[in-house]
Amino acid sequence: MRSSLRTVPALTLALLLAATAPVEAETAAEAAPSAETSPTGFAAVNALGQNGTTGGVGGATVTATTTEQFLEYIDTVGPLVIRVQGTIDITSKQGVRPNKTIIGVGSSAVINGGGLDFYRSYNVIVRNIKFTGAEDDAVNVGQESHHIWIDHNEFVAPLDGAVDVVRGAEYVTVSWNWFNKTDKSMLLGHSDGNGSQDAGKLKVSIHHNFFDGSRQRQPRVRFGEPVHVYNNYYKGNALYGVASTMNAGVVVEGNHFEGVPNPCYSASGYDASGPGRLIQRNNHFTGSGTCETNGTVTEPRTYYAYTLDPATDVPALVRAGAGIGKIGA
Repeated sequence: MRSSLRTVPALTLALLLAATAPVEAETAAEAAPSAETSPTGFAAVNALGQNGTTGGVGGATVTATTTEQFLEYIDTVGPLVIRVQGTIDITSKQGVRPNKTIIGVGSSAVINGGGLDFYRSYNVIVRNIKFTGAEDDAVNVGQESHHIWIDHNEFVAPLDGAVDVVRGAEYVTVSWNWFNKTDKSMLLGHSDGNGSQDAGKLKVSIHHNFFDGSRQRQPRVRFGEPVHVYNNYYKGNALYGVASTMNAGVVVEGNHFEGVPNPCYSASGYDASGPGRLIQRNNHFTGSGTCETNGTVTEPRTYYAYTLDPATDVPALVRAGAGIGKIGA
């Protein structure tokens, strides 16, 4: 996270224009009533002094069309709705300050070459962006960040994780994203030795995502509880779907597994990581193995209410709704 607020003409002009001109659309979601305009799951929970996840509500709306503008806006102190238009080339992982909405315009907003990093950040929404060719993680939610909503994005060819949630982060929802043939889709808990920071944290809801030919970590979990994995479409995942390890607690329900040899690991652990706990219910398996279960897990309904779609309906729902260009412009 960069430590100081930069004051440059681009932001000053944008804020002045926002104060004097009507806003076309505060967020793309407002143009699509059928899409969620606020998160469900853990990002919606009132906790840690935060009333759900509202992003940049109350701040100005600006549009980033260049790398310089984008980096300036995500480093701005205070609420801001950042509309991303066209391709933004960045490197490494760039820090995002609290109280931001980052949302793509139309179906052609791209962040290429680098990723977004959350370090003790909170109340951030990332929607309708295609992330391509990240040289590390595309989205890294780390170091005690909380109330982050990652929604309706597409992830293509990150060198490491597409979305990682690590180092005590929690109250995160990952929804309606297309993991387009990614290798390491989602890691929750970065190492077997970080239990003191991660145990009881890493509360994440993962729903209505399309894990399309992606290989592994959908998600791989250490220590976190509960992690709620529901109504996702798993298709052709070569290594595995979900892995609960290091005494994590994962609820897997209402998902559709198609052509997945190993839908779930838990009692056997995975790789060098010890066993985790996992319960499964109401899932549908086509041309897939069985979901390994183990122990008991804290119920997500302890934290929030939710509605479960039938697992047989999930492929059609997710194909129609996941990814970019689905929430208006």
